[in-house]
Amino acid sequence: MISDKQLIRLSKFLSLVLRHKPETIGIRLDPNGWTDVGELIEKSNGHGILFDREILNYIVSTNSKKRFAFNETLDKIRASQGHSVEIELGYTNQKPPEILFHGTGEKSVPSIMATGLEKRNRQHVHLSSDFGTAVEVGKRHGKPYVFKVLAEQMYNDNFQFFISDNGVWLTDSVPTKYLKQDEV
Repeated sequence: MISDKQLIRLSKFLSLVLRHKPETIGIRLDPNGWTDVGELIEKSNGHGILFDREILNYIVSTNSKKRFAFNETLDKIRASQGHSVEIELGYTNQKPPEILFHGTGEKSVPSIMATGLEKRNRQHVHLSSDFGTAVEVGKRHGKPYVFKVLAEQMYNDNFQFFISDNGVWLTDSVPTKYLKQDEV
């Protein structure tokens, strides 16, 4: 069907156009981040990124991080989270577990301890409910380092938390007083 290398390339391409730069191929995301599947395929193919509906279905259903989702009628697609373009994902505030985790590279620890976790060019700070996932995220940034986030305490102090379709916890920021250092 399609090689692993091609799947990774297409997944990265979809992340680019569905999370950050839809204008790359001339598509638009609606206010909730959705775009028409047929138009996505047509405009991608027109820019030399070749795939069809079958391959797109395969990417969405097998992506280990569940980065993409179809709507109920399967005619629209969006990224589950991680957008740098302004969209409203429609998530409702939810009470998080007592502790969540944030994985990063060891080199970022001093900066984070000075300012807390900030969303920077994304819409939210991303947190995971399990330590192992945070370690894997941290590995993408060098030697991994994991912070424990006192999420329930933050929630009780009126911070909002959301959970994406793929199970990633989202919040606007995490001040340093809610961070506990937990070296890998």
